[in-house]
Amino acid sequence: MEELFRLSGSELLRRIRSREISSQEATRACLRRMKAVEGRVRAFRCILEEEALATAEAIDGAFSRGEDPGSLAGLPVALKDVLCLAGHPTTCGSRVLEKFIPPYDATVIRRLKEAGAVILGKTNMDEFAMGSSTENSAFEKTRNPWDLDRVPGGSSGGSAAAVAADMAPVSLGTDTGGSIRQPAAFCGVPGLKTTYGRVSRFGLVAFASSLDQIGPFGKTVEDLARTLSVIAGYDPRDSTSARVPVPDYASQLSAPLRSIRLGVPKEYFPAGLDSQIEGAVRAMLTRAEAMGARVEELSLPHTDFSIPTYYILATAEASSNLARYDGVRYGYRAEGAHVLGEMYRRSRSEGFGREVKRRIMLGTYVLSSGYYDAYYLKAQKVRTLLKADFDAAFEKVDLIVTPTTPSTAFRFGEKTEDPLQMYLSDIFTATINLVGIPALSLPCGIARDGLPIGAQIVGPAFSEPRLLGVAAALESEMDFRSHHRPKALDA
Repeated sequence: MEELFRLSGSELLRRIRSREISSQEATRACLRRMKAVEGRVRAFRCILEEEALATAEAIDGAFSRGEDPGSLAGLPVALKDVLCLAGHPTTCGSRVLEKFIPPYDATVIRRLKEAGAVILGKTNMDEFAMGSSTENSAFEKTRNPWDLDRVPGGSSGGSAAAVAADMAPVSLGTDTGGSIRQPAAFCGVPGLKTTYGRVSRFGLVAFASSLDQIGPFGKTVEDLARTLSVIAGYDPRDSTSARVPVPDYASQLSAPLRSIRLGVPKEYFPAGLDSQIEGAVRAMLTRAEAMGARVEELSLPHTDFSIPTYYILATAEASSNLARYDGVRYGYRAEGAHVLGEMYRRSRSEGFGREVKRRIMLGTYVLSSGYYDAYYLKAQKVRTLLKADFDAAFEKVDLIVTPTTPSTAFRFGEKTEDPLQMYLSDIFTATINLVGIPALSLPCGIARDGLPIGAQIVGPAFSEPRLLGVAAALESEMDFRSHHRPKALDA
């Protein structure tokens, strides 16, 4: 019998819509896969089995009555546990919100439900999306399906691992400095960080409001395109949401690479970059040239300032956003505190993990009197320079190609004692969030240790149609998914 859980989201949708299989069959296949491997991967915070099966049954009923339940009807989807799902815990990987149950759905979840998607559960993550390995979760450590001794990346490690382990064909993550693209690269799946404002952030628990974006993981680029067509679009409940029409992304995936100009920034291929990663990305560029693309080197001169700029602005916004968790209105409250100041101090000290505390303190420092101009204001000015770099580059090229990460997935504990080394995991991705433009990580090769390598494709604002089209063409040419899959779960 065919293993339905191995099919892509788009393949499942076609078979469900043609009634070759039912939504219940697709959902049960994913749930059986979870029971077989979730104990080893630990990608999920909660699994909504009964609710998922009830939704699948309703979808099948609608089809049998000749109705169209939506463009994603019957598709099983997993959600990062930073997105509010009405009636179910939204922990953000933190003890502070361990018992928080939101009374409403995030806009992206409401749109998925309206399109007929089946919600499988919530996935594990670094606490409040602060981390690059999912080791900062207050609850468990998610493991990489390619090698269970290695991290899946972060902060959306659970969402990436769920797709890589075939427990869900599609999942949603969030990306503040690389938190979709980096785990996508580590787990060997495509992942898309969207243009700032392309997808509503209503119902997303904020880390850094000017940087956070929601985006999909999938088994194929087509999965990303179909999901994005549903979750994208203006939302009056999000003041940063853009009034830009939403195209049918999946219908635009067949565009040829002929005459596409691909820029290769020299700053993203520094001396010391792992030769296997550079080789895999450049081999993909060679294929792109053979398909008709033009490849040219360019410079993004302020790149060296991106990581310090990011960690000033992101921590400043985190300090502000996380001030609400004070033990008063909701979330964790320390027991036995009788004085207001003591309650604040103990609730936050006991509720937050070490990395979150570190970033709150850094952010509070750069916003404090006497340091605001020297750090925060200067970082905002450098952010403007970084944007100018990309604006100038996109006058010369259509898209930019870089490595997604400087290494393949590292081992557990390898970087937890050196925060700077952990932060440098996002060296190729964080600038994209500062500039607010879209980027996609695409599997492009396998290292000698058997771990996947990702290439990052970057476009100007709202260029997702071209970005997805080029990625789909390269995906078809390389056919990574047919030749490679994680085998750590086969035993």
